[in-house]
Amino acid sequence: MELWYTEQHTDNVRFSIKVDKPLYTGQSEFQRIDVFHSKEFGTFFTLDGLMMVTEKDEFIYHDMIVHVPMATNLNTKNVLVIGAGDGGTVRELTRYNSIEQIDMVEIDKMVVEVCREYLPQTACKLNDPRVKLYFEDGLKFVRSKENAYDLIIVDSTDPFGPGEGLFTKEFYGNCFKALKENGILVNQHESPYYAEYAKSMQRAHKRVKEFFPVCRVYQAHIPTYPSGHWLFGFASKIYDPVKDLNEQAWNRLGIKTKYYNTDIHKGCFALPTYVKELLGSEEK
Repeated sequence: MELWYTEQHTDNVRFSIKVDKPLYTGQSEFQRIDVFHSKEFGTFFTLDGLMMVTEKDEFIYHDMIVHVPMATNLNTKNVLVIGAGDGGTVRELTRYNSIEQIDMVEIDKMVVEVCREYLPQTACKLNDPRVKLYFEDGLKFVRSKENAYDLIIVDSTDPFGPGEGLFTKEFYGNCFKALKENGILVNQHESPYYAEYAKSMQRAHKRVKEFFPVCRVYQAHIPTYPSGHWLFGFASKIYDPVKDLNEQAWNRLGIKTKYYNTDIHKGCFALPTYVKELLGSEEK
């Protein structure tokens, strides 16, 4: 008998991966956690039936959510990561010797425990001495912070369930307050392709723009995410991600990546017309 993992992307679209074997199923206080192994994508991890990470394509997401803001401000020393229980975002951040502190706030401790066991590829740097793990609500955590971080990365699930609060106006306002005067905020921004995802993206973009003077959107292509076309939000108090890219300095670091490079950095902010229209005239 064949076993397939199937995810409902819309009422009319499903995405399926043939599964070799299920590796783990559990129910945390917050969500259902499943880990599977497949021939095509290796080990992959889902929350409440939604794809979070696969061994084969995780590098695309983690490269783009980390290296774009880092190459924009190589003087980043203190970073807050919200979500990111699989550890991939932290792994990429630890490649920068200049970073002094990484606070990672994940609401669900079980996610981290499962990923440590089944996805060491992404969770391999969670024990780095610069990393401090907090198992609590990111929305509440950031409320008490002021002028504390150079960079905040919101590596959240979709805007419902445990991740819902990370897409609110209150949360973005608190992130603005928690950032230093040159701070950068990056968040996963959903897909522009399917209508329901696009609505979430538009709502998040509008809310971020209310606080940050620099607000841009960039893209990557991630095969296992809905439609494969995925967006990230870049917001900053002073830095423009294209004008302030320190291309030569980043390349001198010699960080070996599989997806990100400084040409991709410049190009990923060039958006398709339909995405510009969804975002509004300010992005044209």
